[in-house]
Parts: sequence; C-alpha cells; structure tokens
Amino acid sequence: MLRSMTGFGTGRAKIGNEGEEIVVEVRSLNHKFCEVKVRLPRELSLLEPGLTKAVKKRIVRGAVEVAVKRQGGLAGNYRPVFNLPLAQYHLKLLADAALALGVAYVPNLNDVIRQPEVLQIEQESVDLLPISAAVISAAEAALEDHQQSRLREGKVLDQEFGLRLNLIRQCMDRIALKVPQSVERHRRRLSERIAELTEGSQLDPQRLAQEVALFADRTDVAEELTRLTTHLDHFRTLVNSLEPAGRKMDFLVQEMNREINTIGSKCQNAEMSEGVVLMKAEVERIREQVQNAE
Repeated sequence: MLRSMTGFGTGRAKIGNEGEEIVVEVRSLNHKFCEVKVRLPRELSLLEPGLTKAVKKRIVRGAVEVAVKRQGGLAGNYRPVFNLPLAQYHLKLLADAALALGVAYVPNLNDVIRQPEVLQIEQESVDLLPISAAVISAAEAALEDHQQSRLREGKVLDQEFGLRLNLIRQCMDRIALKVPQSVERHRRRLSERIAELTEGSQLDPQRLAQEVALFADRTDVAEELTRLTTHLDHFRTLVNSLEPAGRKMDFLVQEMNREINTIGSKCQNAEMSEGVVLMKAEVERIREQVQNAE
C-alpha cells in the first residue's frame, strides 16, 4: 500500500491517578532518508533513544519530528524555593545602603524577593518508570495515527499516479498509430520530389522502396514504446507494493523520461511531437509526486 512521507498523528496517555497525561505529536515531511528529531522535556531526555528506535521501526523515509509534552496535574514537578541566606544578605545590604545614603527607608519583604536568585523555581526528581510507560503508550498511539494519515495521503497519490499513467498510455497509442502514417506521408513526398526533379521520368521502384525503408527504420519507435510500457507496468506494481518503493519509483521516472526523449528524437511530424510533449509533462508531474512517496 502506497504511503506518503507527509503525515501527522497524535496520542495521549494518563500517568497514574494524578490527572497528569503525556501528549505525543508526530509530524513528517518528505526527505531522502529517515531523519528523526525528538523534542522532550529536559527531565525525560533519557527516553529519546527509545522513541527514535520506535519511529524507525515504522518509517523508512522522511523527516520526522516527535514532540512529547506533559500536561495537567503537577506536570514537570516544579516548586518554588526561597533562598533564606541570600534574602538575609540582600535585606542587610539594602538597609546598609539606605543608612549610608541618609535615606529614611526600611526594606520590606517585597524588596527582598525582587532581588536575583532569592526566589527560585526548582524541579523535583521524577519517577521515570510510570512516565516512560505513558510516553511509550502515547507514542504508539501517535505513530498509529500518523500511519493512517500517511495511508490517506498515499491513496491520493495513488489516484494521481493512475490518472497520469493513463494519459501517458493514451499518448503512446496515438503515436503508435501515427508512425505508419508518417512513413506513408514520407513515401508520397519523396515520390513527388523525385518526380519533380526528374521532370516526370520513370522512378526506380526499388530505390524508392530502399529510401522509404531507411526512413521507416530511423523513425521506428516500437522498441521505445515497448520499454516505456514495461516501465509503466512496473511503476503500477510498485504503487501497489506492500513495501516502501519511493526510490525505485524515482528511478523508473528517469527511465520513462529517457525513452520519451528517444521517441521525440525520432518523431517526424507535429502530431507525434505534440504527444511527446504531453508525455514529458505528465512524467514531470509524476516525478514531483514521487518525491512524497515513502
């Protein structure tokens, strides 16, 4: 099943009975390789390797960002700490300064608390066992949600690829019909030109047939059309594959373009050239979309 590299998923899990929960969000964009970035609260930084491993089990290609948040309850376990020795120092310092300046001033508690480092916010130690279990649970839910998102995007890509492949096949069919007509047109023009140059003298049928055969050989695109058909069929197989095939699809697009360029170099009339231009445009659209396929 085709999967897009673009997706979003979210998952939640409770931590004990304290009303706190873990929220995990997974976002991804297209990338040549699998690149994972994990954003965690500082106290949970030890969980980063495990999350990275869990992501790489499910995702082969893409730039993936995993964000973990603690919400509700006493998330983060932060508490205010009053630095009494430092407060006493500032209280004496303010009083001494007022005395030295001859100012009638008695420092109060608000003045002291405003001084740097007197009132600090410290983080209590956390029990990683229940938190890590919640993180794993939320991450699995987020990755599953993300997977479904990528599959939905993949269905859109599938429809787009099907449309483009059908348009290319239609152009190929029209070109295949035009090749014999192009050879016959060349035969008539050649006959008329020779008759004009020889002022109506008898033509050598064998010589004319040789020239027409040479032209037919130079403009024969049957081999290129056959190879292009094979590439289109292979591409369709990759789209339906259960395994990630974005890189193979990208390579096939290059091969399609190569065959179409060869067909274009052999075209001898405007209608065939127009078909080649249309095919190249469709292949380019496919190439752009392939960049989003895993």
